[in-house]
Amino acid sequence: MFGGMKRALDRRVSVAPMMDRTDRHARYLHRLLTPSTLLYTEMVTTGAILHGDAARHLRFDAAEHPVALQLGGSDPAQLAACARIGAEFGYDEINLNVGCPSDRVSAGRFGACLMAEPALVARGVAAMRAAVDVPVTVKCRIGTDEQDSFEHLAEFVRGAVDAGADALIVHARIAVLGGLSPKENRTIPPLRYDVVYRLKDAFPDLPMAINGGIADADAAVAQLARVDGAMIGRAAYDNPMLLTELESRVFGGPQVTRESALAAYTAYAARAAAPVRTLARPLMGLHSGMPGARAFRRALSNAASIDDLRFAAHHDRTVVLAA
Repeated sequence: MFGGMKRALDRRVSVAPMMDRTDRHARYLHRLLTPSTLLYTEMVTTGAILHGDAARHLRFDAAEHPVALQLGGSDPAQLAACARIGAEFGYDEINLNVGCPSDRVSAGRFGACLMAEPALVARGVAAMRAAVDVPVTVKCRIGTDEQDSFEHLAEFVRGAVDAGADALIVHARIAVLGGLSPKENRTIPPLRYDVVYRLKDAFPDLPMAINGGIADADAAVAQLARVDGAMIGRAAYDNPMLLTELESRVFGGPQVTRESALAAYTAYAARAAAPVRTLARPLMGLHSGMPGARAFRRALSNAASIDDLRFAAHHDRTVVLAA
């Protein structure tokens, strides 16, 4: 298999790692809506794992499989150690973040700034690959404001491939490392899907997913004609029912109803050790685009206990009709 991967994952649809979004509770909800989509954690830094409470950052419910751990870091030895810990926790993939444009992340010498150091990334991938049997992958941009040539991108990818990367996820924008916030970096640099398609043509045997600006099921399905996978970002969080539509259209699975997902999620929430506000947050977009969605969000926002959350969720139809 490519890069020595010992077990394949279906990469046709995935949910992007998103800070303050794809925590274990959101992933649990997403899994209720789609049995097949590959889920990713928020980025977890090597320092948080090695010097903090690793279990707090890494624990997840077995129902979340398949789920990938995204690491932020640049030291090969630390990346290898954290990859090993992640594999021991049971993650199905270890992903290296080479795409985050945050100034704070760059100051720590990880994220998109590493695109300027392909040799260092290659050493990190090689160290991770040697440490674990699960797939090791890289998520990157198509370049930065300092280096955005296709030749540099291809050199970067070649280094990762030769080091043993099993797959690549490419956000089809450059990262502007000075002057734009992370939010602005998701919208201001133009999408250049053609660069990702060209990269796939240059590396036909490398499983490659595309990320950026994929807002609905039609857009995701269209990407599968050109690359191996479509990674959905905030659209999956803001409108989680998109995932069950994709489950049906891409994987041939059943479309889950809101009612059944809410019932299953509130049963999970009742046993989860987390604040009610944290547990309610992933549900906020569940009625996106429907009449009464605002009333539903308000009911969730006002929930002060698991019983309140259960009432809001189990009576969502009443809340919507009463809006």
